[in-house]
Amino acid sequence: MTDVIAADPKARRNFNPDAFALNLAKAMEASGQALAAYLNRGATQAPDKPPPELAEIVKTFSQVADYWLSDQKRAAELQTKLGQSYLDLWGQAMRRMAGEKAEATIDPPPRDKRFADPEWRSNPFFDFVLQAYLLTTQWAQALVRDAEGLDPRTRKKAEFYIHQITNALSPSNFVLTNPEVLRETLSSNGDNLARGMRMLAEDLAAGKGMLKIRQSDPSNLEVGVNMATTPGKVIFQNELMQLIQYHPTTETVLRTPLLIVPPWINKYYILDLKPEKSFIKWCVDQGLTVFVISWVNPDKSLAHKSFSDYMKEGPLAAMDVIEKITGELKVHTLGYCVGGTLLATTLAWLAEQRRVRVTSATFLTTQVDFTHAGDLMVFVDEEQVAALEQEMQVTGVLEGSKMAMAFNMLRPNDLIWSYVVNNYLKGQPPSAFDLLHWNSDATRMPAANHSYYLRNCYLDNRLSAGSMVLDGVQLDLSKVKVPIYNLATREDHIAPAQSVLYGSKFFGGPVKFVLSGSGHIAGVVNPPAAGKYQFWTNESIAADTVEEWLKGAEETPGSWWPDWRQWLEIQDAEQVPARTVGTAELPPIEDAPGSYVRIRA
Repeated sequence: MTDVIAADPKARRNFNPDAFALNLAKAMEASGQALAAYLNRGATQAPDKPPPELAEIVKTFSQVADYWLSDQKRAAELQTKLGQSYLDLWGQAMRRMAGEKAEATIDPPPRDKRFADPEWRSNPFFDFVLQAYLLTTQWAQALVRDAEGLDPRTRKKAEFYIHQITNALSPSNFVLTNPEVLRETLSSNGDNLARGMRMLAEDLAAGKGMLKIRQSDPSNLEVGVNMATTPGKVIFQNELMQLIQYHPTTETVLRTPLLIVPPWINKYYILDLKPEKSFIKWCVDQGLTVFVISWVNPDKSLAHKSFSDYMKEGPLAAMDVIEKITGELKVHTLGYCVGGTLLATTLAWLAEQRRVRVTSATFLTTQVDFTHAGDLMVFVDEEQVAALEQEMQVTGVLEGSKMAMAFNMLRPNDLIWSYVVNNYLKGQPPSAFDLLHWNSDATRMPAANHSYYLRNCYLDNRLSAGSMVLDGVQLDLSKVKVPIYNLATREDHIAPAQSVLYGSKFFGGPVKFVLSGSGHIAGVVNPPAAGKYQFWTNESIAADTVEEWLKGAEETPGSWWPDWRQWLEIQDAEQVPARTVGTAELPPIEDAPGSYVRIRA
């Protein structure tokens, strides 16, 4: 601490011991309130029963430990390796303290923003702490990587858990071992900690004992005011969804209307954020008659709603309404993430029924085969699904906060620990950001629907195998003959590009596979005016890997949106006069974005 004060003139000038003591007292008081909020949480399991996640971690690491501890020589070599790396670090630190120039034993990755502050390298203490952490992390990762005899699923889980634990234990997450936080603490006389602990108490109270990290300032962001403002009307609703039709902005439109099926895991307005990045507004301005499903945020009364209910009361009901309003039997369809998975099952169901309702299908970061499903598979095996089903029997739903935390854990440094440091250690509330506000606007999932989805898709992979049965109909994706535009994103942690490419091979009609730069959200919500990222196209989907596919692909700078719009018109270029919203039979119910999307968990 003395070194930090000496290095920071502002800290020396502003440090006030009395104010520092007072702010520490305030921080301790607020931390007590935070602890009280945590202890008052409504637990759904017996007090003497550990969380199922903890049991899964212990079980996984036990298998790794068995390999290393079953051989005394192997265990000794393991300890020696870590001890030698620490000795090398100690020698480097001693040479540096003696005034010699000494190369670092280990360096953080260049893109690791946790250690961007110059003092991590210029200050010998923080440099030592940083390198010790990196060496330990490297050693822990090697424990899993070099453990022989682990089945692929166990190895994947162990790698994931090691990643979570080592990120949580980073010295950047603690006041005394983060130079930036320590400087802020001293220069503000601990006011940052008082503010941060107050925010921690508020966030625990908001989550009813579960930490609901605020990622965005909600004060200047409101659905229907700053986001989801594309003009339109709710023209139909049932228990599961509201159907929104948007007002045209062009004199003519494509004859075939567009139906968007968003994921029910999140709210539809990811495609209608602020106007300058709204995909829905862009589609309307491009001369499309746009209909969007807005799923309800379900409560326990809808626990019985199944996957087939979501199909029948979602896209199938929407198609019937669109036919009544526009007179068109067929629609262009677009599904995003799990909404795309639902759309794919709906197309297969329609194919089996020999019902012609769809002109084309667009899938955005959608999986229909789960062989390469990525890190989310860590949460899915028979034991974990059974435990989750038991929990949902009590609550009727899976709380949105649990799914949100699972997604955040796929990128913990960006979506968890950066906010822990900024919010609770630096005391800096986050700024208003529409995307992160949407990310925190979690939705629940009915027990019946979520159980079916986990078992038939992630656990048993039945859809691509042709053994999935929906509403009494066995589904076969090879019977889906409509043209498909299948978009993956290169850095997707939720629907990996490899999974989307492999899934393209199961459809029976022409598939255009397109790869966009960036990730699951930014790679999709990428308006042309922003001039960001790029996308790749390749007429063939025969490649076994994305890397192989890219060798024959053409790269185009910017957004994929114009390419998709051009592809859509190729399927049906006929134009008709722009349509009014609703009909006498189906008059508007309320203004978009409707009431269902405003229900918060």
